[in-house]
Amino acid sequence: MKIVAIPGSAAEQSYNRMLLEFIRDHYSDVFEVEVLDISNVPLFNQDNAEETHEGPIHTINRKILQADGVIISTPEHNHTMPAALNSLIDWLSFKIHPLRKKPVLVMGASYFDQGTSRSQLHLRQMLDAPGADALVMPGTEFLLGNAREAFDEEGNLKDKGTVNFLRNILEDFKEYIGVVSALGVAPEIEEEDLFATKPIDTTIEGVDMTDPEWVEKAAEKVNAVSGDTYVKLDRGVLTVDQLNWFLKTIPAELTFADNNNQYLYYNHNQPGEGMLAKRFVPDVGSPLGPIHPPHTRKNVQWVIQQLRSGNMKSVNVHVPVHKDKYVVHNYFAMHDEDGKYRGINEIVLDLQPVIDWYLEQTGQKLVGGTDASSGASMGGAWGTGGGDEASTDADSAASGTESKAALEEAGHDTDSGASYSSNEPDTASGASV
Repeated sequence: MKIVAIPGSAAEQSYNRMLLEFIRDHYSDVFEVEVLDISNVPLFNQDNAEETHEGPIHTINRKILQADGVIISTPEHNHTMPAALNSLIDWLSFKIHPLRKKPVLVMGASYFDQGTSRSQLHLRQMLDAPGADALVMPGTEFLLGNAREAFDEEGNLKDKGTVNFLRNILEDFKEYIGVVSALGVAPEIEEEDLFATKPIDTTIEGVDMTDPEWVEKAAEKVNAVSGDTYVKLDRGVLTVDQLNWFLKTIPAELTFADNNNQYLYYNHNQPGEGMLAKRFVPDVGSPLGPIHPPHTRKNVQWVIQQLRSGNMKSVNVHVPVHKDKYVVHNYFAMHDEDGKYRGINEIVLDLQPVIDWYLEQTGQKLVGGTDASSGASMGGAWGTGGGDEASTDADSAASGTESKAALEEAGHDTDSGASYSSNEPDTASGASV
């Protein structure tokens, strides 16, 4: 179980952060805790709505969405919580709502006897507001007064009774998360525009995205370099030719779709018909919508929603359409240095050679049976050229209607035999594209 912990202070020296770090370090048998930093969160300003899609707010939003619960430890300033925490809650209830229906535990540490009782009350009121709509655990209060005397030099709580009481609260919170999870409450995520109608800063405008010669025309439009022209990368310098040779020899099929859901690249290492997930030259440049059969678009939508929102770090789909292969489609969210979502990196690879090599090297054998014949296509190809992909999907693929419920509930597509999994620590299941 993954918990994110938010100290309510932006100060470098914070007893509330110390308290959360103590929880992280001493109660790992209860759940995994990641302590976040709010020192670089800007002051809330509704004129700067773009802040919710990049930088520290976007990062905190993603981490909360990926967590099973949230612990907030607040100081008390002037009978209420600090401005930094107030501002963060304002951001998290404006445009984005990661705390909606999220289990939250409130606690606090202060210099004096009352131990943040008033700031905790105000924080609970804020979290209960419609914009935040968090599920704050009721009935329990942890107020650490006289914080300067409560910790030793190593940051450990000194009083054994306090340590035991804190454990009881954390175990209660774990049970509370389980109850909330059983209710099936899930955050709402915005719909995806699969037809790329909203250009972004990198969109090459003035070229029809569905033009079969989009690559050539777009390259001419922006004077794209090619051949032996050097490109500076992080970390290295290659010519465009060298970069292509490198990408084409990676033993996997790579695809890039940007944050406007435009399909921009695949490592064209063989004709489309021979690829694990068929790709076709004329499709590059197209929005994702037109190159996927209509009945698979809900699956595409769901995968992108999970990655863009940060609800999941990656989605992994086993697609058993290839006999004697174990093909997995892996979808990863890409972010820039400021934490802004930049699109999807899809990696398709056959794990069977790796499994065979491992067994040969270790002398081990697989036990149990596998069903290599229950073929199904998840509509995973980023392209429709030749028509085969669409017909395969129509015959056996997971349909759009099955995706969300099936994926969320069981992580298994019972109709097609395709199995799903998400990356750790996420526990939700994946999807097909």
